[in-house]
Formats: sequence, C-alpha cells, structure tokens
Amino acid sequence: MDPLPPSRPRHPGERALRDLGFPPRAELVPSSVARFPDGGTWRTELPSCEGPAVLDAVLTESERLAVPLHRISQGSGVWMLTDAEIGEMVAACAARGVELSLFLGPRGSWEPGAGGRAYASSGPRARGRDQLAQCVEDAERATGLGVRSLLVADEGVLWTLHRMRAAGRLPAGVTFKVSALVGPVNPAAFAVWERLGADSLNVPSDLTVAQLAEIRSVSAAPIDFYVEAPDDLGGFVRMYDAAELVRCGAPIYLKFGLRNAPALYPAGRHLLPAAVESGRERVRRGRLVLDTLARLGADEGMSPVGARDPGPLRRFPDEPAPVMS
Repeated sequence: MDPLPPSRPRHPGERALRDLGFPPRAELVPSSVARFPDGGTWRTELPSCEGPAVLDAVLTESERLAVPLHRISQGSGVWMLTDAEIGEMVAACAARGVELSLFLGPRGSWEPGAGGRAYASSGPRARGRDQLAQCVEDAERATGLGVRSLLVADEGVLWTLHRMRAAGRLPAGVTFKVSALVGPVNPAAFAVWERLGADSLNVPSDLTVAQLAEIRSVSAAPIDFYVEAPDDLGGFVRMYDAAELVRCGAPIYLKFGLRNAPALYPAGRHLLPAAVESGRERVRRGRLVLDTLARLGADEGMSPVGARDPGPLRRFPDEPAPVMS
C-alpha cells in the first residue's frame, strides 16, 4: 500500500490575503510520498564544521538552542585533519548520535593545473589518476578511523568508492554524499548520480519547488538542500520555503548554511575564530528554520535523532572494465 501523502502546511500570509480578496494560490505542486526508512520526511544537517573546536562549539550551541542535528559535515577535506582530530570528531558525534561526514581530499581547484580555477565546473573534480587515487586514500584513511559518511564531488570518485564498498574494501555501512559543488539540476542527472553510488545528493538551492518535485518523481534518494546557501553557492535564503521543500522533496536534509560569511576552505588555526562563530550562527539559523516550520504547522515528520539510513537505492551493475591493449 502506498503511504499517505503528508498533510499540507499553512502557507505564509495566505489567510490575510484571502480575507482581503486576493485570488487563491495556483494549483499546488504534488506532494512526495517517499520517506526515510524510519518513516520521517526530513532531517537536519549543519555544514562547514571545520575541525574539533568548531564541532565542540556547534554541539554546545545546538543543545542550548534545542536544534536537533542528524548530520554534521566538513568541507576542507580528510587530508586537512590529523588522525587525532578525526578521532576526536568521530567520538564527539557518536556520543550524541550525530552522523559525521568528511569531504574527500584534493580537488581540481587546489592542484597545479589552471583549469580547476579557470572553469568553475572542473574545480571540485578529481583531476587525473593521481587525484582519483588520493581521494581513495582519503576514503580508506577516514573509514579506518571510524568515519561512516564521505562527501564526494566527482562522479568517477563516487563510482570507484561504490565499487570498493560493494567489494568489501570499504565498510558496508559507509554512505556517500554528493557535494553541492556539483549538485544535479534535472531528474535524469539526479538518477545517474544515485546509480553511481550516491546515498544522498545536494541539489542547487535555486531550484524551484516544482523542479524539486520533478527530481523526486524519479528517485527516492535523500535530497540535501541548503535552506540558506553560502555566497559561493548563490546566497539564497529560503526559510519560508522550508515547509514546501519538505512536502515536495521528502526525504530531505534541511541544511543550515550561512551567507555573508568568510571563506574557510581550506580551514586552519588562522581562521579558527571565524570558523567557530560561523558555526554557532549556522545553529542559530537552524533554530530560525525550525521555528518557521512550527509556525506553519509543518514541523512534524522529523526523523529520530541518530537516524542515518538512506533506504534502498538503485545502482548501475558493476561490469569488469575492458583490457586495453
């Protein structure tokens, strides 16, 4: 039996406009009937948590403001953290039932080739066999230290890691998250990334609710969505859209980003005060999103804290590569 669609939340200001004689809203975009395996429609994510000191500040602030966090992600990369720092972050997140997702290593914008900086679309990707191998090295190191979620910005890296996971070279429970730097913008592209091994996928925050529903119509893979996007991803602030994002995009991670914030990647001690304060403000932005959902009657359906299973997803078959003579 198909699950029942969610109840429709109240739209901001709609009652007052109706009473003043304005025409009703246009026909609504279809609701998603897909769910996380726990039955939830939405989870939360706090991005750009760059190291143990930022993580500690974020976890403390989330408790103070009662902002539940399902996932915390980092953007500088596994290779920018020591083993001790990774171990500290893994332990802190495990103690609170929060999933920790670390970005995989070198990318085109940080290597000697000029293309990664001259062409924005190539910057996030792994350039050449060496950077592919370096991302594999990062994945093996991170999972060996207990990390169970990896952030990927290259389709070749994703497919390679998925094959390693399927072959038992990486833990079966590790999940792969597609970065917002390369997020798909149409249903076919979203379906391809899912089949390459993605367990959740960032999509650009400029997509309309209708476009989000189009993507949802072809895949049940969790969507990651910046409710507030950093400046380099457009700087969009869509708090009033959060209820519709959940209704039409479920299952979805609502990401608490921050515009008008200093650039942090690659992070380090020289940027620590800004990284810590930006992390705290991201938590406060999360509180604003949660309050907005509550006022609109759309705050039900959140997955239990600690939930991380993406559910059954579709994959391409793994066929042996041809031997080139």
